[in-house]
Amino acid sequence: MGRYGVPLRRFRPPLKRPSMEVFRRRLASVDALPQLCVLGVLSGLLTGGLMVVFRGALEFGALAFMPDGDPEAFERLAVPLRVVLPLIAVALIGLWLWRMPTSAGKIGIGHVIERLTYHQGKMPLRNWITQWWVGLVALLGGLSAGREGPAIHLGAAASSWIGQTMRLPHNSLRVLVGCGTAAGIAASFNTPIAGVIFAMEVVMMEYTITGFMPVILASTTGAVVSQLVYGSQPAFSVPSVQLASLFDLPWIAVTAVLIGLVAGGFVRFARPAVWQKRLPMWGRFLAVGVAVAALAWWYPQVQGMGYDSLERILVGQPTLDVLIAVAFGKLALTALAIAFGVPVSIIGPILVAGAALGTLCGLLWATLMPELASSPTVFSLLGMAAMMGAVLQAPLAALMALLELTHNSSILLPGMLAVVIAVLVARQGYHCSGFFISTLDNQGLHPLQRPLMQALSRVAVPAVMERSVARAPRVLSRSQAQELLAGKPTWLVVSREDDKPPVGLKAAGLARLMLDEKWQDESRFDLLEIPGQRVDLAPISLQATLSEAFEQLNKYGVDVLYVEHTTAPLIRKISGIITRDAIENYYRNK
Repeated sequence: MGRYGVPLRRFRPPLKRPSMEVFRRRLASVDALPQLCVLGVLSGLLTGGLMVVFRGALEFGALAFMPDGDPEAFERLAVPLRVVLPLIAVALIGLWLWRMPTSAGKIGIGHVIERLTYHQGKMPLRNWITQWWVGLVALLGGLSAGREGPAIHLGAAASSWIGQTMRLPHNSLRVLVGCGTAAGIAASFNTPIAGVIFAMEVVMMEYTITGFMPVILASTTGAVVSQLVYGSQPAFSVPSVQLASLFDLPWIAVTAVLIGLVAGGFVRFARPAVWQKRLPMWGRFLAVGVAVAALAWWYPQVQGMGYDSLERILVGQPTLDVLIAVAFGKLALTALAIAFGVPVSIIGPILVAGAALGTLCGLLWATLMPELASSPTVFSLLGMAAMMGAVLQAPLAALMALLELTHNSSILLPGMLAVVIAVLVARQGYHCSGFFISTLDNQGLHPLQRPLMQALSRVAVPAVMERSVARAPRVLSRSQAQELLAGKPTWLVVSREDDKPPVGLKAAGLARLMLDEKWQDESRFDLLEIPGQRVDLAPISLQATLSEAFEQLNKYGVDVLYVEHTTAPLIRKISGIITRDAIENYYRNK
C-alpha cells in the first residue's frame, strides 16, 4: 500500500458505475447537454423560490414602518423617519461587516463574476448570508439600491451549491452559475430573455450552445415561479409608445451621447480612490448615510429601488426638479455608496436614473420641436436602455430588456441607435469596460477573457486524461512488476517517501527492462533508479477544468499532472494522468 491507499494493481473502474458517477462523467465533457438541462431546470426552481422568499422578506419588513407595507413608499413617510432610515441602514450594515475580512464582505454581481473567474464558480456560504442581510437592510433603509444584485448573487450561489453538493466538475459549476444569474434576473424583472443574455454577456462573458440551453431553461423556470406568485406583469408598468417621426433620430443620438457621458462618469466616480480607502470605515459609511438623508429630506424619490418613481416618470410627468434629482442625485448616491464600500446593487438605480435623464432630453426636444417630437416617454425608455447598456457595456442585454418590458418591437430601431451610441461614448470617452469589470480591475483582478482559457474552461479533466494508470511503490519485486504490467498500463505513478509528490514513469520502460537480458538476474527494481522516462508530477483535482490544469502545469513548471479525488476522509486516490500535450492537442483539434 502506498500513501494513497492503492493496491499494486491496475486501476480498473467497475463495469457497472453508479448512476451519479455516470452523471458526473458525462458532465465532464462538452457533450453534456441533457444533464445540464436537467440541472438548469432545478436551478431555475431554486432561484425562483429564493426570489419569492427575498421579496416576501422585504414586504414583511416593510409592514413594520412603511405605509401600507409598501417597501417603496418613502414619499409617504414622515420627513424625520425617512431621513433617519439611511443612517440606521449604514449603521446596521457597518456593524455586520465590521469584524469580517474584506473577502467575506464581497457580494452582488461583481462577487459572482470574481468567483466564476478565479474560483470556478464556488460561492462561499458566508458571503451568501451577508447578501441576505445587506440586501434587505439597504432596500428597507432607503439607500439607493436595487434588488437585482441580491437576486443574481442568491441565485448563482444556490445553483453553485447544487453542483458542489453533487460534486460535479467545475465546467458544470460555471454553467450552473450562469443558470442562477439568468433565473435571478428573470424572476426579478419578469424578463426571461434579458436574463439569458445578461448571464451570457455580463457574467459568463461567452456564448456557447452548451451554456445557452441550460441557461434558457433556468431563466424560463425562474420566471414561471415568480409569475405563479406575483403574476405575469413586469417589475413596473410601461405604457405603449410609438416613435412619432424619423426626425427624432438625430435628437435620440444627442440624448445617447449625453447618457454615455453620464454613464462613463458614474463608472469612474464609483471606483474607490486611494484617499477614500484611507478613511476609516465608520467615516465612509456615515458619509453615505448623511448624503442620502440630506437629499431625501427634499426628494425621497432617490431612495430605495425607485420603481414607483420610474412608473410615475413613464405614465405621468414629474416636476422638473424631481427629474433632475432622480437623474443625477440617485446616480451620485449609488456611486458614492459603492466608492465608500457600502455594497449596494446598481441595476435598479441606473434604470431609474436613465429614464429620468431620457425624459429631461425628451422634454427639451418637445420644447424645441413641438410638432415633430415624440412623447417624452419614448425618450424615457430609450434613456433607460442606453444607461443600462453603457454602464454595464452590455448592449444586447439592454435591448432585450427594453423589448421585454415594452412588448413593442417598433421601439428596437431607435433603441439600437441609442444603446450603441451610449455604449461607444462611455467606452471611448472614459475607457470604460463595464462597471463590474472596471471594479475588478481596480482591485487588481483581471477577468478571464482569453480565448484559450475560455475554451479550456468548458471541459473537465476527466474528458482528456489518460485512465490507463497503475500505482506502485518505489521498490518492486519481479513478481510484483509482472503482476503490475499484466494490466497493460500506459503510466506508472511511483510513490515516494516523506510525503513527496509521486513521480510518473512510462510503463513501457519497465516492460522493456524486464525483457532485457542484462536485467534477467535482478529480483528487485527501484523504479526511481532504473533506466526509463520519468517526469515530475503535480496534483490536480478530478473536478477541475482544463484551464485549471493548464495553470497548474505552469505554476509547478511540469508537463504532467496526476488526477486525484477523495474517496473517503483523508483518503485520496489517483484516477489518471493528464499531460500538457494532451491539453494542447485537445485545443487544436476542437
